[in-house]
Order: sequence, then C-alpha cells, then structure tokens
Amino acid sequence: MKRIVLFLATNLAIVFVLSITMRLLGVEPYLNENGLNLGSLLIFAAVMGFGGSFISLAISKWMAKKSVGAQVITDPSTPGELWLMQTVARQAQAAGVKMPEVAIYDSPEVNAFATGMSKNNSLVAVSTGLLNNMTKEEAEAVLAHEVSHIANGDMVTMALIQGVVNTFVMFLSRVIGYLVDKVVFKTERGTGPAFYVTMIIAELVLGLLASIIVMWFSRQREFRADAGGASLAGRRNMIDALKRLGNLHPAPLPEKLAAFGIAGGGGGGLKRLFMTHPPIEERIAALEAANTGVRQ
Repeated sequence: MKRIVLFLATNLAIVFVLSITMRLLGVEPYLNENGLNLGSLLIFAAVMGFGGSFISLAISKWMAKKSVGAQVITDPSTPGELWLMQTVARQAQAAGVKMPEVAIYDSPEVNAFATGMSKNNSLVAVSTGLLNNMTKEEAEAVLAHEVSHIANGDMVTMALIQGVVNTFVMFLSRVIGYLVDKVVFKTERGTGPAFYVTMIIAELVLGLLASIIVMWFSRQREFRADAGGASLAGRRNMIDALKRLGNLHPAPLPEKLAAFGIAGGGGGGLKRLFMTHPPIEERIAALEAANTGVRQ
C-alpha cells in the first residue's frame, strides 16, 4: 500500500509541475490550439517521458549516495574494506565491465544495490548489516548479483522501459482529456478545465497500470542477475545468500533504489503486481532448476 500511495503522490506532483511548466512555456496549449495534433503530442510526450527517465538515470549515483548516506571507499582502511574492493574488482573483470565505485552505508538491515548511468559508470553499495550478518561466501554472492545487474545493463534497460511507458501514459492521458473536454463538456474553443482535470486523473490511473509492466520487467531482471551471480560466485553460494536473506527479512530500500537491490518486499495477490523482486523461494527454485554448468 505504501508503494502505491508514494507512486500516486509522486506522479501527482510530476503532473502538476509539468503541466504548469508547459503552460508557462506556451507548449501544451499550442498542441491543442487547432485541434489535437497527435504527431506533435507524441513527440512532446516522448521528449518528456524519456527526458525525465534519463535525467533520473544520470543522477542515480548521486541520488543513491544521498538517500542512504553511502560512503564511497577510495582508500581501504580496514581488512573488510580491502576485501570488498578486491572482490568487486575481480567480479567486474570477470563480467567484462569497468570497476564500479564501491560504497558502504550504515544500516542494520541486510541489503545491497547497484546503480549508475552505464555499465562503465556504476556504483555498488552494501549495508553494514549485510557485511555483519553474512559469511564472506554469501556476501560475495550478493556482490556478484549486483555486478551482474551492471553487466546486464539493467539500469539503462529499466530507464528505456520507463521512458516508453512514460511516453504512452502522457500521450494517452492527454488524448483522453481532450476527448472528454470536447465530447462530454462541449468545449468549443481551446481547452477547458475538464481537459486538465481528466488528464491528471487519466495520467494517475494509466501510470499505476503502467507500473505493473515496469515491475514485471524488474522481476525478470532478478532471475538473470541471480544466474549471473551464480556464475561469478558459485551457484551454492548464491542459493545460500538468498536463503540467508529470506531468514533475515531485509527491509526495503528507498523507492528509487528498490528495483536495484538484492531483495525486495514480499506479497501476494494484487500486491505481487507491484513487487520489484520475485519471492525469494521462487528465485532459489529457479537456481536449483538451472543447468549445473555454473561453478559450484
């Protein structure tokens, strides 16, 4: 429920800011001045949809560090920090990506995440709770999972998917608003209040439905990252790490980072549609059913 409330609140704020901005710039009224120009509207929606998505991607490392207070390791000062750096460096080399920034954030909860603009401009962060509650083999598997997210280009993929759904949500919500304004409220010149009210409501509803698509893709990425983690750190270690996570019940990351963490919240029924991660038992079952060609 919290995720849905935050989603609705965030999108309402975005719709409000974008609508005011476009009106001040004279862009949105121009799209409706002589009837709805679908071509111009689609271009407008694509620019705004992909623009917002890639701006978020561009500042993702900065946002991640600020939101959890992650401290990047530049000069390892403890054996644990040295091990962390060496492990990520070895896995990044094996995965064929540039060494990511490595950070630790102070939290008793067990979690880790990866983010960044590209495969070669990324960040891997782990909580102190993870380092304190997992064996080195389990922690290595978690790191391998995050490095696999980077190697798979998951951050860019999610930004592209989000850009596509943003585009169609913005496009369709304005078409619906225009039709309601003209057909139902019979506005003859320009657009009336009904256009903006309907557009906002439609954008919220369509955005909620579109998030189901984004979350489905997010869950599929987790299976791929688990398989990649098994390849880099050993299938048994990856399974053991997931089992440990299941027993520890890790708390969720902030909303913007949830899709890139090692673990997500559980749920069933409608709540499952909005989960960023599949249930841990399903992830373990997928690894156990996989080919035994990965290192044990």
